[in-house]
Amino acid sequence: RDASPKHGPSRPQRILTLNHLLETGPPVPFLTVEPRAASEAELEWVHERGYVAFVKSTAGRERVVLDPDTSAGPKTYETARLAAGGVMSAVEAVLEERAANAFALVRPPGHHAEAGFGKGFCIFNNVAVGAEYLIRRHGLKRVLIADFDVHHGNGTQHHFYERDDVLYFSTHRVPFYPGTGRVSELGEGAGRGFNLNVPLAAPGAGDAEFLFVYGKVLAAVASRFRPEFILVSAGFDIGAGDPLGGMSVTGPGFGALAAAFREMAEEVCGGRLVYVLEGGYNLKTLVEGVFETLARLSEKLPSPVRASGGPKGPGRAAVGPSEAFLRQVGPVLKLFGEFWPVSSGDSGVLF
Repeated sequence: RDASPKHGPSRPQRILTLNHLLETGPPVPFLTVEPRAASEAELEWVHERGYVAFVKSTAGRERVVLDPDTSAGPKTYETARLAAGGVMSAVEAVLEERAANAFALVRPPGHHAEAGFGKGFCIFNNVAVGAEYLIRRHGLKRVLIADFDVHHGNGTQHHFYERDDVLYFSTHRVPFYPGTGRVSELGEGAGRGFNLNVPLAAPGAGDAEFLFVYGKVLAAVASRFRPEFILVSAGFDIGAGDPLGGMSVTGPGFGALAAAFREMAEEVCGGRLVYVLEGGYNLKTLVEGVFETLARLSEKLPSPVRASGGPKGPGRAAVGPSEAFLRQVGPVLKLFGEFWPVSSGDSGVLF
């Protein structure tokens, strides 16, 4: 076991509940991809050697505090290696065409983990390790990481901040933990313009707002960047009722997001897409969101985009984002346009 509290936000029930979904009522037939443990050398692509050694030293110990909300327990090192390795296994399955796309349902999450320390429930940065695997082992030149967790992925941003082979794109609530992710944080050196943040200054954004940002704005950027693979840091804490989030995305809204990512991937990189689980702490919302995501990622169950209703219930067509939201993100889009000039013909977005 790891040291996560049984009744805290990042409790083991998150994965146990998802495992129950897959065992008793998955939305589609699926291929199980067995994870492997990431090697120390692979972890050191992203993390300092001393930090990897420190986490390794926690194995077998009852509890070691990494930061105020992140602890290691007897099996944390082993589990965290499997989480990072599970992302690489999922990537491999897609590259080898054993799967059209994949969802790495792993814990602990990763996008807050920095080079030299873990934080925010995160031990190793799973999605960053996955991107490095694509670049170092498979020779890819352009990888897109999209992060819709309600909290900014500080660790992912910092790792790729001076590079142009990985474009990091994030939506997140501000002011909010961890305090990073300002729109002015655009990258440095060769990475300038390859780090794009869409801070959401007020809670409550829902299906229409997130679909606009990812299905329109990011799709337009991706059409210019032309990534060879898309990784998604999937934080279900933007879901309605999440105790940490304050946003209002519905289960079907998560499905619509998955459909948008799948369409984007099919357009720019032959459909090569891997979701990686990050946050999401309301178990009902988490299960509904993952259910709808798996359904929409599958080629077996095409369905119209819906904006409300349960996993199997009726819904209605999604409406556009609110005028207030468009006013909020307008300056952000104008800034993005300095680096990624697109026209109304690029996914219908002009900025």
